[in-house]
Amino acid sequence: MKHIGKIAIVAAMIGAVCVALMLFGARLGLWQPITGFGLYRSALTPLGAVILGLGLLALALHLIRKETAGAVMGGVAALVGTACLVPLAAATLNPPMRAAPIHDISTDTVNPPRFEVLDASRAGASNTLDHGGPELAAAQAAAYPDIAPLTTALAPDAAYQRALTLAQDMGWEIVAADSSRHRIEATARTPVFYFADDVVVVVTPQDTGSRIDMRGVSRVGRSDQGVNAARIRDFQHRFGQ
Repeated sequence: MKHIGKIAIVAAMIGAVCVALMLFGARLGLWQPITGFGLYRSALTPLGAVILGLGLLALALHLIRKETAGAVMGGVAALVGTACLVPLAAATLNPPMRAAPIHDISTDTVNPPRFEVLDASRAGASNTLDHGGPELAAAQAAAYPDIAPLTTALAPDAAYQRALTLAQDMGWEIVAADSSRHRIEATARTPVFYFADDVVVVVTPQDTGSRIDMRGVSRVGRSDQGVNAARIRDFQHRFGQ
């Protein structure tokens, strides 16, 4: 037990690296996003509990022995362990609202924009790009009634160029940009875990301007946790600024 403080701080450092890899390992190309997410859900809490336990043990023993350096290392380790347990505590005290079990969101659920370049070969995809039809439309209307097409006074060419610029500014990976047909296909990724959502934007002429439709489909998971709806809202808000 003489070196329990050192053991605790080393465990905390290793734990911090492990958590970083859970969150950003997919971005580094180590695995698919779902792997990092699975590790986060299954390993974060026990990892935090072990580090917290070691830290508290080291803190107590070194305080009894009046060994300041060891006590400090134990305290730091305990803080790292506590940080790992914060998500569990937050979810317990304030359970998040359960998102609708859908992952395909479109501003037009009657004639949803179709993907023409992105297909089933996209990396890590287990969800299809085929729209779920009336059943999905009803589920989306119940969960996200505000999602609707965006209308603008801009002419189609100008609206398309603004949409393309916004897509680039939002960090999407542009897969296809067809200026003649006013279509954009892209892949957007979440900052944490690096989940991929495929996006299509279509601009159509209107009597007094243009209509912009957008659709986002998550590659994995039954639910997208509201990410695609939030992205559509963000895009439309930015477009209107």
